[in-house]
Amino acid sequence: MPARPSHSTATAPIPWWGVIVSIGCGWMLCTTTCQTWLSQAATATAIVSPATYAWILQSFGNTTTERLGDMEFHHVPWFTLSIWSATGLALCLAWGSAGLLVGCSPVQRGRVLRQWGLAVGCGAMAIGLWDWTWLAATLLVGAGGQALLVACVPFWLAVCLAGVLTSWLMLRHTATSPTRSEWATANHPGYSVSGLIVIYTLIFVAMNWRLWFNLYLPHGDSAMYEEHLWNVLHGKGFRSYLDQGLFLGEHVQVVHLGLLPLYLIWPSHLLLELCESLCLAAGAWPVAWMTWRHTQSRTATLAVAAAYLLYTPMQFLDIEIDLKTFRPEAFGIPLLLLTLDQLDRGNWRGVLAGVLACLTVKEDFALILMPLGLWMAGTSWRGSTPSDALSVMPGRRWWLTGLLLSAAGLLYLWLATRVVMPYFRTGQEIHYASYFSRLGDSPEAIVRTVLTRPGYVLGELCNLSTGLYALALLIPVAGAACASPGRLAVGLPLFGILCLNELARDPRHQFHAWLVAIIFWAVACGLPQWQRFVGCVFQRLSWTGWSAESLMRLSAYAICTSAWSTGLFFSLSPCGIPFWDSGSNWYWQRLYGPNERGAQFAKLLPEIPVSSRVASTDFVHPRFTHFDRSYDYSRYLRQASQYERRVPDDTDFIVIDATHPYSEMHRPEDVPEYQDSAHWELLPIDTGGHFIVLRRKPSQRPGLEK
Repeated sequence: MPARPSHSTATAPIPWWGVIVSIGCGWMLCTTTCQTWLSQAATATAIVSPATYAWILQSFGNTTTERLGDMEFHHVPWFTLSIWSATGLALCLAWGSAGLLVGCSPVQRGRVLRQWGLAVGCGAMAIGLWDWTWLAATLLVGAGGQALLVACVPFWLAVCLAGVLTSWLMLRHTATSPTRSEWATANHPGYSVSGLIVIYTLIFVAMNWRLWFNLYLPHGDSAMYEEHLWNVLHGKGFRSYLDQGLFLGEHVQVVHLGLLPLYLIWPSHLLLELCESLCLAAGAWPVAWMTWRHTQSRTATLAVAAAYLLYTPMQFLDIEIDLKTFRPEAFGIPLLLLTLDQLDRGNWRGVLAGVLACLTVKEDFALILMPLGLWMAGTSWRGSTPSDALSVMPGRRWWLTGLLLSAAGLLYLWLATRVVMPYFRTGQEIHYASYFSRLGDSPEAIVRTVLTRPGYVLGELCNLSTGLYALALLIPVAGAACASPGRLAVGLPLFGILCLNELARDPRHQFHAWLVAIIFWAVACGLPQWQRFVGCVFQRLSWTGWSAESLMRLSAYAICTSAWSTGLFFSLSPCGIPFWDSGSNWYWQRLYGPNERGAQFAKLLPEIPVSSRVASTDFVHPRFTHFDRSYDYSRYLRQASQYERRVPDDTDFIVIDATHPYSEMHRPEDVPEYQDSAHWELLPIDTGGHFIVLRRKPSQRPGLEK
């Protein structure tokens, strides 16, 4: 809860007894809410892993359990929990006070400490309000309201933490530099943004590379893109052997071929990981340029750029929840941000170049291009040109350009999905039509359902998962994107399609890549309006004494702290609880520390000639993409095996990862080919049970052409 700045003189100083009362009320309310959260697994495991939750319950001693219907409740002792929460509040007060007193004048210390105590107390009370809201939802709404509040626990906590941290930052600024005017001495924080980009790149490249070395990086939808580059260079076509033919039958996606010049120098999947993380991080530059142009505030520019790098939906383009670490869609975020930056500058040549570059990323860019063109036409038609957007070309010309881009997007989408992709799939329907099976079995059937059954489609959109998806995208930027509704609406068609997609209702995958750029475009350009909105709210609350500079700083801090606090519960990076939670599937020591699987794999790799054709399971598959051929050994039916459950006839070796997370074969006897002793033999390599290697007997190897 943001504290009032030092230059406010409208009210008397906060008395100490008021601070003590707020802290005491916050302590009791927060303790009660934490007791409710810990009493049921659904709320507790939204914050920590099930294993850590079990350890927390065990630390309370013999807690009793009660079953009400399908739910199980644990009775956590309030007194013991109150000691924990009191300790947490005391530490928060002590650490915050220590940071505030450094550089603070003796005259201001009392006021600053009182305001900090009030902010902590209000934050704790805000956390405690969840319990009362949950009770009201139980009585008035029923199971639906309960489900929503349970799912919103991380978001509720994130908002409360962001409020407290924003208050601390505001107090810190007013206590140490109360008279400094930012606009009088403002300079673009170029070096600071570059430093943040370097830090992000180093962290995520290290994580991605460790996943590759530790054999946790899947081939499907990740390392297969590196196989595309290898096969193109070696005359095998633009494909991996997962593809049902050339890759253009899966997606019109060629942007990663732009890495070929670098790949000639360093033909490794590690290069792709480095380039992806660097490009994602570099998106902070156009975000900073747009923010600076609209605010002229160094604090706002740096805060929004930092929020972009902390934004978990962006980070999940770098490492997805299922540890897929390379997606060409990631290159679309900085490309679209650069395009939008050129649009705000009024540079039509830069806009067209950016649009052409974005079209190489994936065919679904058309779902952004069409509404973006309409936005351009509508903005120029109204004659309202925020900042310097659309101001270089005459309005009529921008209007025509917008309409042409929108029409071109529709034409491109039709050509990609109804001509190019079916052609390379030899007449088969495009694969992601099955993602919308409730609406139809082809794009035409899906569109027909949307147009003829709007009530049914609206029912599919208005549900809990859609609301949570929107919260996951907007809360990390403190809702500031809503201050530019026209720009935010450019992403609405894609958002609606993702909500109808049966696989994409989660921003922890790659489908939402374009929305990241749209949201930060709206944040950067809408920040002045957001600042005015915050000022109107404060004025209605009679919180006077806030200057425009203070309101801008407050808004910037809120965006940055919201991105950090949300990432605390969702990020897989060192900024997130899952990274440090020893019971989590994403615990750092499990994924990035020394790994026995990688050491054991090094024993078998020299035993398999590079000229061999290898069928392997997913997590070791990336290590064989540079062999003569690398086949997928899984339940999926592949074209290389004539869509049958067997390895291709020309396979020389079968490599089974017996200890990967999804392994179904742990002994040689579990491998179907091992039973065929006439054709296959077990390779005698001791890998401690981690891997099983079968070799086709020399007399059974067919003399097939490569």
